[in-house]
Amino acid sequence: MRIALLTEGTHSAAQRGDGGWCGRLVEGLPEHEFRLFRLVRGDRPADPTGVRGLKGLQELPMWGCRAAGRGPSLHRRRSYARAYEDLVKALVLPGERALFGPGLYRLAELAAEDGALPAFLASGHAHRVLERVWRSPGADTAAGQPLVRDVLVAADLLEQCLRPLSAPWYGTGPAGLGGADLCHVVGGGPAALPALVARRLHGVPFVVTEHGLHLREQYRSYRTAPYRWPVRALLLSFFRLLAEETYRLAAVLTPGSAYDRQWQQRCGGDPERTRVVYEGTPAVTRPAAGPEPAAPTLVWAGALEPGRDPELMLHAFARVRAERPEAELLMYGEEGVPGYRAHCEAIAERLGVAAAVRFAGRPKAIADAWESGSAVVFSALAQRSPRLLADAMLSGRAVVATEVGVAREVLGPSGLLVPPRSPQALAAACLALLGDQERRARLGLAGRLRAQERFAVEPVVSAFREIYLELVSRYPAFPAGGGEAARPFARPAEYWVAGAVTGTTGEGAARPEERGAAGPFARRAGDRGGPVVPAMAEVG
Repeated sequence: MRIALLTEGTHSAAQRGDGGWCGRLVEGLPEHEFRLFRLVRGDRPADPTGVRGLKGLQELPMWGCRAAGRGPSLHRRRSYARAYEDLVKALVLPGERALFGPGLYRLAELAAEDGALPAFLASGHAHRVLERVWRSPGADTAAGQPLVRDVLVAADLLEQCLRPLSAPWYGTGPAGLGGADLCHVVGGGPAALPALVARRLHGVPFVVTEHGLHLREQYRSYRTAPYRWPVRALLLSFFRLLAEETYRLAAVLTPGSAYDRQWQQRCGGDPERTRVVYEGTPAVTRPAAGPEPAAPTLVWAGALEPGRDPELMLHAFARVRAERPEAELLMYGEEGVPGYRAHCEAIAERLGVAAAVRFAGRPKAIADAWESGSAVVFSALAQRSPRLLADAMLSGRAVVATEVGVAREVLGPSGLLVPPRSPQALAAACLALLGDQERRARLGLAGRLRAQERFAVEPVVSAFREIYLELVSRYPAFPAGGGEAARPFARPAEYWVAGAVTGTTGEGAARPEERGAAGPFARRAGDRGGPVVPAMAEVG
């Protein structure tokens, strides 16, 4: 099966292809042919060495100056302007949201014909269209009238966000998205644009995997973005409508947690096409932490920022210290906000526990942090990703966490959950663990086994093998076109079930050359009806 991985190179290693999550998927499914299509920051040469087993790697500079190119002719410029106007109306006029998809796909079709989209978006004609629609009555400008500089900034940002529409990736050859059997979007956001275009132009289905929702992260980051509110509102509207369009058309959504699934469904994701697949980690094979330190020690890990609420940990530790004077607190993590470490140190000094609190910074290895304590504590106000929680559980140390985000889903009965912003409850849980070594050992073992079951790499690989086969059985062939007969898949779904190891088809499975264009997986020309994927059980 030919699978196109689409991702954005500015994301974490779990979402990029640099030997992280994508690398584990490619290595775990050697029977399929993977090509990586990556949006990158800046203009740097492609480096396929990060993922073994790739059949190819193509990159598109996403941010920064656009590549040189000629603009459209006068006649085609009018077509571009109409499509762009529809797109901008969808972004700023609440009653015109339905124009987002048609405007987006029309721009993609025009770009596929002449490649003049980047030059048009940077032209004064596009700027005038944006300014006219943005300043029209009823436009949503976030309580601020857009200025000329806002128009120029927003036009530049939209041009960069829409660059994937004009990427040279949409051919039907072996290296093009049109020649793929399916697309797999890892990370969402602009990385989904090529998948949407490939589905529109060639009927290629796509899967979306998100470990940390792109839309949610945009809302968080744009709170402090160096733009005026009208620009922020415009860009957030673009990302919101893009997420809704992606979730609506994806054949299968695979969020990294049930918590993320709720967000996707709130943005239009279909529950019948959603399957939770936890992010696998090779850390499941890591040995458990060694003996506990001699002194009762609590370990806290995370960025030093208000969202992680290290202040709550310090106030709770002051209560712990009042009953267990020998207790110590190790706080691992770098500053997420300038000056916040000094703020926390001042709180520890004021509470009288500064001598027992050590701000250890970033550990050389996260496993060393867990091993240095008797129990691990998370005091965050929002726990969006299960990654750090799962890693702490894999150490075999007992875990206490505030009941926010994914904490209940990940910890379950193998840890202690307390309400957020409650130093009394957090201190009571910490004291209960520090005073009962047998309970710490029991919860630590239970947590390690739970994390090994949910976050092992093998279940992730098996889940996507099943998802790919499910989709390939419902998107049988590319229709005829350009004087060529309809081309079935190189190998039918039965091949991968019966002969994946030996390279031979199982008994009763038709070989591709025997099936021909009119075989059991062939479709009529022009038939692009999307599949109806049945509900799937959650993994883990």
